[in-house]
Amino acid sequence: MNLENFSFNLSIEYVVIAMAAIILYLLYYVFTKDANYSKNIRSVASVVEELNREIFYLKKKLDQTQQSIQENSQRMNDDEIYQEIERSVYDMVQPLSLAIRQMQNNIESIEVEIDSRISHLESGVKQISIPSSLHANDDEKVISLYKQGVDIETISKELHISQPEVEFVLKINKIK
Repeated sequence: MNLENFSFNLSIEYVVIAMAAIILYLLYYVFTKDANYSKNIRSVASVVEELNREIFYLKKKLDQTQQSIQENSQRMNDDEIYQEIERSVYDMVQPLSLAIRQMQNNIESIEVEIDSRISHLESGVKQISIPSSLHANDDEKVISLYKQGVDIETISKELHISQPEVEFVLKINKIK
């Protein structure tokens, strides 16, 4: 029986040792987690403190801006505000106005160039005229000679006009 008691005591000791080890492990786990949580809480606290400081500076800047606006509004009446707006608009519109004037000048110079080219072309067209030797009488002579069976070369020699002029008269009158 002694042996049984001994083995029973031994197994109880193992159980107690195992439980002590588990308790030690749990204590270690809780301690490490507590350290992590404390570290996280400190970082959150520093961020909150920094945000509070930033909020304080923003409130201070807002107060200064409001005071500045009140001072400016007391210094500027409606006419001065209107004049300031006019100056700002003028400063924005001035470059556009200059660009539009430049475009108008360019368009005018292009129109002058086009007008001069048209005038040049018109004078060139006026210089080109129907040959002076071709008159209504010559047309009738060309047509009658051609209808009589005289060839174009003979007609041009007889009437003292070029062969293309004879062909021209015949084509205009739809004979050839």
